[in-house]
Amino acid sequence: MNSLSIRRFKNPYVAFILAFWLFGLVAFPSVAAASLAPSKMSEGTAPAGREADLQTVRQALEHKLVAQKLKDYGLAASEVEARLPRMSDADVHQVAMLSKKLPQGGDAVGDIVIILIIVILVIVIIKLMNREIVVR
Repeated sequence: MNSLSIRRFKNPYVAFILAFWLFGLVAFPSVAAASLAPSKMSEGTAPAGREADLQTVRQALEHKLVAQKLKDYGLAASEVEARLPRMSDADVHQVAMLSKKLPQGGDAVGDIVIILIIVILVIVIIKLMNREIVVR
């Protein structure tokens, strides 16, 4: 054998332990979020209800599904944003409560990429152990 060839593992369990460890790192990442702490008013109370509802509605306007529906109805997000201050508190609250029911999250591209990486890692480990993959 030449010096560039890959030697067979003396202990194949090391490869499996490494594979499961990497799977754990990819599948269960630690959550580390850096953001500002929510501000409080001088009395120590939470921000006003209308302002919180307006913020919720503004976040909902950034959602792809909402933007597409507004476009289908012939409205732009800027038009809706301009109308928000003229709405009553009850209307703003109702829209905010309905916008909280929107589906959260994004597309599944990240999940598919993770699954493909895991499959490729398993195939590489099997090949390093001089095993064959037979698909019938």
